[in-house]
Amino acid sequence: MKLIYLEGYIHLIEPLGLVVHNNWEVGVVIPARNEEDYIGDVLSNIPHFVDNVVVVNDGSTDSTEEVANKFIDSKYNLTILQNNGKGVGSAIDRGHRQILEICKKPFVSVVMAGDGQMNPNDMENLILPIIAGHSDYCKGDRFIHPSGLGEMPTIRKYASLILAFFTSLASGLKISDPQCGYTATSFRVLETWDWKRSWKGYGYPNYWIINLTKRVWRISHVPVHSVYGSQGSAINNLSFFFKVGIMMAIQHHRRVFAKLFSRDINPHIIFAFISYFIGWVAIIPWISTDLERTLASRGVPIYLLVLIFWSAAHIFDKLSVKVSQELKNNASN
Repeated sequence: MKLIYLEGYIHLIEPLGLVVHNNWEVGVVIPARNEEDYIGDVLSNIPHFVDNVVVVNDGSTDSTEEVANKFIDSKYNLTILQNNGKGVGSAIDRGHRQILEICKKPFVSVVMAGDGQMNPNDMENLILPIIAGHSDYCKGDRFIHPSGLGEMPTIRKYASLILAFFTSLASGLKISDPQCGYTATSFRVLETWDWKRSWKGYGYPNYWIINLTKRVWRISHVPVHSVYGSQGSAINNLSFFFKVGIMMAIQHHRRVFAKLFSRDINPHIIFAFISYFIGWVAIIPWISTDLERTLASRGVPIYLLVLIFWSAAHIFDKLSVKVSQELKNNASN
């Protein structure tokens, strides 16, 4: 087995085969809402090394729960919980917290969708970076898989690219596939997560990435297959982009402010804060700086001034995140 670890991306250059899991337990969380046509295949193809599976029925009106109940006597321990339609983020949180209760440490909690869009054969590669000590949270990335995006609908490809850009800005990390919900999380993260503030609906992966960066948890990415069939989507695109966009903007500013007043502060975050501040001052009426007035008097448009300083802020922010991640890695080695 050989790995290349570069800027959070795990590249497998030899087949893994069966890995020794170092006595780590593996739990799987499956949020499901009206997945009667797919949940059976998902549960029947759970990898043999999984110890516990938690299906969170999020208000299904079909026979999703009845199909899931047929796997109660499987090789793994199956738990079925009710979430009463509170949202996919809430369902995943509910499953993670159940895994916290039933798995023995050390353990890793994997999230798989109930619609069969995640290949169970990718799970071993997904948990490896955590078990090997390279990361605390590992997410699948369909864009870096050798097979490409497969049958992913065109509108989802473009939506993913747009969200990748804004999630990268909000988190300070390079993120190419933020909407892939195929993730693995170390028990250490789950033990300290703020479940009361956790995002409850769509946009859940974006929220986690931003807040994992805020808490300086190590994030890795591994290639996973893009699996698409006849599954539909209940997402309203306009509403989704508006709500998730506002959420990411708020979480981004909270992350930067939190970093500024933390023990993890470094010069890059100070420069980032100053650049953000100048950009905001430029667009707030009746407030200006000598620099703004000087540039404006020379014919520099306000929008260009904002673009320049906010771009500089994001560059400094990215450098700050990189420094924090490197310090965390060095402390862990």
